[in-house]
Amino acid sequence: MKNPLPVVLLLGTLGLLASCDSSETILGPLNSGGGDRTQIVVISDTHLGADLAYAETNANRQPLADFLDQVRESPTVRELVLAGDLLDEWFVPATTRTYAGGSQAAFTGRIATTNRDVIAVLSRIIHEGHIRVTYVPGNHDLDITAGNIANILPGIQQARDDVQGLGTYSPEGHPEIAIEHGHRYNFFCAPDPLSNSIIAPGSSLPPGYFFTRIAALHVVQHCTTAGDSIRTVTPNTGGGESQALAYAYWRVWKELLLNLPVENRFDDPIIATDLGGFTQTYAINDLTPYQATSGGFIDMNLFKGLMDTWDQRQDLNHVAVHIPVLQALADILSVSGTDIQATTQYFANPASDVRIVVFGHTHDAKLITTANHAGLKAIYANSGSWIDHSPGRTTMNFVVITPQGPDERSLTEVKVYEFTGGVMTELAADSLRI
Repeated sequence: MKNPLPVVLLLGTLGLLASCDSSETILGPLNSGGGDRTQIVVISDTHLGADLAYAETNANRQPLADFLDQVRESPTVRELVLAGDLLDEWFVPATTRTYAGGSQAAFTGRIATTNRDVIAVLSRIIHEGHIRVTYVPGNHDLDITAGNIANILPGIQQARDDVQGLGTYSPEGHPEIAIEHGHRYNFFCAPDPLSNSIIAPGSSLPPGYFFTRIAALHVVQHCTTAGDSIRTVTPNTGGGESQALAYAYWRVWKELLLNLPVENRFDDPIIATDLGGFTQTYAINDLTPYQATSGGFIDMNLFKGLMDTWDQRQDLNHVAVHIPVLQALADILSVSGTDIQATTQYFANPASDVRIVVFGHTHDAKLITTANHAGLKAIYANSGSWIDHSPGRTTMNFVVITPQGPDERSLTEVKVYEFTGGVMTELAADSLRI
């Protein structure tokens, strides 16, 4: 490995020059000019895939590697947090076996090889030891074990709950900051170890996994005209709340399948599985509610009783403030539904002293300022994504948190950026005093 000493000396020289030249080339987003390593950089949703034929991040892989190299060279970055969906085992066309008959370790190894430049820079940051690198699980890498993350990134710190696929991270010395992916609060994406425990023992894959497999097939087919339509379901007026929720769930699937058509018939077994406890090949009709007679009992093959166990699932997933199931269903595809949970779970929660929350998951980079339960200023930031195509949104995003110094007038700064054409552009910024 090349001796890093010349780089360190160069950065030290730039730090000295910063005292007399505050130009953007010297004092940029990744160089606060303070002389100490205090900055916390958060990225999420890199969606590194094993096959570039369908991976969501392809053209942006080299910019990502370039950005990470600039993080590595920063004299003031203390920590890099990878806030979920680092790897992607969900966005795989339905007809493709994700592991191709191999193991999860082999699959993550393929991702590392396909994205060798990105993994190489991350590995170098970890190895050099100046910047702590912390991984937090997301939904697209929900099932990937700590061991298989460590296999491709030895020495990485992992912030995991006692539930596979979940984690919340507060950087050392900063309990006022909470960083998590955000899928814990999403009905389609939160781990579900309950619904399919007999069909797929040990599985915690939620319905969003299967939806994403269908969405990936839609993308590779470039399909505009559906080969089939969802079976008609009508309300079971005498079935009580559980059946009303089943009907609401059917309406969600109807909208999803209209917006993401595929060429296949819905009774064709096309969704090949070989992970998370699932081994069979399923049809779209296995996922959607159905009725034997109009107005009769609404049933499901997979995820039977999913709505009825939502509260139990939230308990298992350590959701501090439970989300009503109807609200959770309505928020499945709502960006704001996830954003709101920063306030619900942290800022408005009297049991929480968190003042800064960073989520990923929605791919919608933003910053929202509010007040917490004590009337103190609080900031929510979303770290966006690095996928190639994010219609109506920016991509190649990151968040920088610069904690306040000892001066009583110093403030903790939170800024959201995009990295385009090698240039870091500020999208939003705010600050508060802890």
